[in-house]
Amino acid sequence: MSKHDSETLDGTLERIVFQNSENQWTVARVAVAEDGAPVTVVGSLYGVSPGTLLSLRGTWEVDRKYGRQFRVESYHTRSPETLVGIERYLGSGLIPGIGPELAKRVVARFGLDTLAVIDKEPERLIEVEGIGPARARRVAESWVEQRDIQDVMVFLRGHGVSTAYAVRIYRRYGQDAIGVVRRNPYRLAIDIWGIGFKIADAIARTLGIDARSPERLEAGVLHVLGELTEDGHTHAPEEAVRTRAGELLGDEVDAVMLDGAIARLLASGLVVREILTGGAPCLSLAAMWLSEAEGAAAFAQLCATPMPAWSIDVEAALTWFEQRAGIALAAQQRRAVAAAMRDKCVVVTGGPGVGKTTIVRAIVTLLSAKRRAVGLAAPTGRAAKRLAESTGAVAVTLHRLLEFDPRRGLFERGPDNRLELDALVVDEVSMVDTDLFRALVAAMPPAAQLILVGDVDQLPSVGPGAVLADIIASGAASVVELTEIFRQAAESRIVVNAHRVNRGEAPDLESPPGGEPGRSDFYFVERDDPQAARDTLVDLVCDRIPARFDLDARRDVQVLTPMHRGEVGTMALNQVLQSRLNPPSLERGEISRGERVVRVGDKVMQVKNDYDKDVYNGDVGLVRGLRGGDDAGERILEVELVDGRVVDYTAADMDQLAHAYAISVHKSQGSEYPAVVIPLLTQHYLMLQRNLLYTAITRGKRLVVVVGSRRAVMMAVKNRDARSRWTWLAERVRAALASAGEMGDAQK
Repeated sequence: MSKHDSETLDGTLERIVFQNSENQWTVARVAVAEDGAPVTVVGSLYGVSPGTLLSLRGTWEVDRKYGRQFRVESYHTRSPETLVGIERYLGSGLIPGIGPELAKRVVARFGLDTLAVIDKEPERLIEVEGIGPARARRVAESWVEQRDIQDVMVFLRGHGVSTAYAVRIYRRYGQDAIGVVRRNPYRLAIDIWGIGFKIADAIARTLGIDARSPERLEAGVLHVLGELTEDGHTHAPEEAVRTRAGELLGDEVDAVMLDGAIARLLASGLVVREILTGGAPCLSLAAMWLSEAEGAAAFAQLCATPMPAWSIDVEAALTWFEQRAGIALAAQQRRAVAAAMRDKCVVVTGGPGVGKTTIVRAIVTLLSAKRRAVGLAAPTGRAAKRLAESTGAVAVTLHRLLEFDPRRGLFERGPDNRLELDALVVDEVSMVDTDLFRALVAAMPPAAQLILVGDVDQLPSVGPGAVLADIIASGAASVVELTEIFRQAAESRIVVNAHRVNRGEAPDLESPPGGEPGRSDFYFVERDDPQAARDTLVDLVCDRIPARFDLDARRDVQVLTPMHRGEVGTMALNQVLQSRLNPPSLERGEISRGERVVRVGDKVMQVKNDYDKDVYNGDVGLVRGLRGGDDAGERILEVELVDGRVVDYTAADMDQLAHAYAISVHKSQGSEYPAVVIPLLTQHYLMLQRNLLYTAITRGKRLVVVVGSRRAVMMAVKNRDARSRWTWLAERVRAALASAGEMGDAQK
């Protein structure tokens, strides 16, 4: 590829050929102002649409594959000056609410003064047929936003910020973006996803901020604590924080400077120093410390508060349930149900095939029969739906149970507005993080029972903490660990292999006896080469599994992969599976944002919590329809979730959706699928852990197929994941109970 000197190119954006929604990397065709000849330009462009007049700074290059193209280093926009240019500019989709037809009417009414009217007198837009006061306001707001975006872009690019990050900065701070960056660029490392300390540090250097400035030192410490929190820790040894902060900040910063930074953060209340269990001093982000401390105190109070006396003959009740359900409970099951009838706080834990579902059904049936108000909840909509199906009772997500208010970012239920129930059963507790646990126990009536069900050997919560393991370790709750695999479940190779993996034993990877179709629910297909593994996986998902097991490839078969990148990562697999299972069609509509195309019929997943829509990170559904006019900005995707609800998504909501033909194992927590296909290769070595493989296998109900290498399987089995989390929930609960006991003794 040959390069030339930097120069300026003026022209009109004709069309966008490709645009990456994450970093706004764009391939576009621009008509040069001098002669109208179209040229290809490449680079990060944001806030531009066809019809926009551009002044581009960059270099000409000759790409071996694509030929001559102009690589953009910087750019700014200019307003169109002709009626045709204004009409095309407005109708390009730049301003939601104005499509091509409406743009014609607006220009016909205001002529060359159109842009001035929108800028200075937007209320006059109601003079145009089809524009009412509400639409006029939306157009005016969008116009102001586009103008502000350009101002922010010019400032940020002038300080070395790429367009991709400038987009995120503007979305976070809006009109105040320039002021925020000037005052303290290190806020970006905390507030903006993807902008780490190093990027914020580079911006600070262009602004002339000294490497030893207090803002930089404090930001470095906060960044280290933030990274540790993202890794699942609620605190970290101070020495570890100092070491990592020193490496981050460089040789210009010495120990004395770090002492000062930590002291200032402690004084400001942003960081907490604490020593528990006779160990070394540890540091926590204040919000994380408060969440764990309050959760522990509330849970200890719940455990210590007696429940009102109620009469039940446990043995008779168990016999009554067995007769009613037509089953015989095993000894461990009887012990678990008895504990739930007798004790204040109970934990039931165990792997697949040990009867947790039957236990929960028995608990709910018996408590309801005694007219005790019982609530059922789970961390996700998928898990809540499964809980409702298995018990025949109403089950909701924890966020819905606690009545989360998205406008205020708070739960309506809490110490001043507690839940109205006698007992609460929460399933899939391994998914509950420290913040959600605090909210839950704070809303519990002190005299109510709390019954927690989960598998402590699964992957821990995505958020910080190890709640289920810590509750068990605290000794505050009655714990029933289920280990007996029922005979019917023991015939399942899924169940057997899951337990073998959990014990650190090699799973049985040999073909089932006879090798006949349908004789097994667990298969291993050996492929050492990543490309061959991907080809085999696609064939299995699209053709062989649906044909042999009478399953729907989109609804019933789920690919679970350890990684996002690589030949068998979520990104590559979603692309190839979409092309096979839901290719482009004139009969099915689609909506695109940059290079991402979502079609009617696609399998999609919500990737962030949206409390207004009542959908949460990890919720999966199928796109069942697309409605709206020709204006792409106003078209709406209709997504049917697994719980049957239909949720609307506009083009602006596309960032919340990802294709879900293949998802990460972490995203599958709390879910079960008829069939699961797991690619497992040595290129996944960073993620090959026992609890990850165990979690993936236990997601399959009827069928699990592992595609990959035997070596990768054994790497996962042998790696027990030594990266345990630094948490103090168990210690805090024990301390709170001891304190309550001492206070009670003193009162006596």
